[in-house]
Amino acid sequence: MESSRARRRRRARPSRRRPLLYTALAVVAVVGGTAAGTAYVRTHTHSGGGAVSSAATPSASSSAPASGEASVEPVAEPTVDRDALLADAMESVAVADGADVSVAVLDLDSGESASYGDGTFDTASIVKVDILAALLLQAQDAGRGLTATEKAHAKAMIENSDNASASALWQAIGRADGLDAANERFGLTDTEGGDGALWGLTQTTAADQLTLLGQVFGDDAESELSGVSRTYLQGLMEQIAAGQHWGVSAAADGSRWALKNGWLPRSTTGLWDINSIGRVRVDGHDCLVAVLSDGNPTKAKGISLVEAAAKAAVSVFAEDASSATVSASAS
Repeated sequence: MESSRARRRRRARPSRRRPLLYTALAVVAVVGGTAAGTAYVRTHTHSGGGAVSSAATPSASSSAPASGEASVEPVAEPTVDRDALLADAMESVAVADGADVSVAVLDLDSGESASYGDGTFDTASIVKVDILAALLLQAQDAGRGLTATEKAHAKAMIENSDNASASALWQAIGRADGLDAANERFGLTDTEGGDGALWGLTQTTAADQLTLLGQVFGDDAESELSGVSRTYLQGLMEQIAAGQHWGVSAAADGSRWALKNGWLPRSTTGLWDINSIGRVRVDGHDCLVAVLSDGNPTKAKGISLVEAAAKAAVSVFAEDASSATVSASAS
């Protein structure tokens, strides 16, 4: 099986992804003054930005009322370049010759995100999350719940990564056409279902997988899936079989995580596609993480790469890393 696509449709639907960074303004308020007209100021920030590290002092040319109060212009607050932090963190990640990796991460608390690499990859078994999301969306449209048979296939497909169950549900949703139709509504713009029965050769990007995770772990305002559908899919991703406890879960600081992994040896090259997507909790933050890779010489080395990339991704939201970037921007 080769990963070249028989077709390359690109959709015009605009992505509903959140902006990678939120920019805030520091609002400077005068809170006191001396007889000589020296102003004391306090800064306030709108949500979405870091702290302003420097104080503001009125210039000699600033006009001051008789009361001694000074007029101070708002000061733009430095922002944290999460993409740059992630690129720096990825420099310490060992990537085998000929291998490629892409990662995207979203902090659910702040809404900030970061990404590294922009290639297109085979999904392997991570597409099983997308297949189930498409099935749930179709069931919602029909005003029904999943059947007992569909639930049995869904449980085996997600928790145990059962391929026969995936093939059954792939057929049920209408194969690539059904997946692509659902993904248009989910906001995935660079994902295309595999040809025929080859669901594992669906093509995607880390950014699109982050968007899909947003559909699964977002709220009613952000997701096409109902709260019942989201809770159901999340629950399955939290019950992955013990032998598959690897991937983005390595970045979690405890047992709270939900994931789906994918692994695929390519018959023509003997190299491995290794992918992992999910939600982790680290340092009090809930983060969505998607890591895609190909060209790995072994499955074990691919897993090591994906886990190192996931740890690098969540590190960009560490308090010390954020403070260092803000300080550098302000200096």
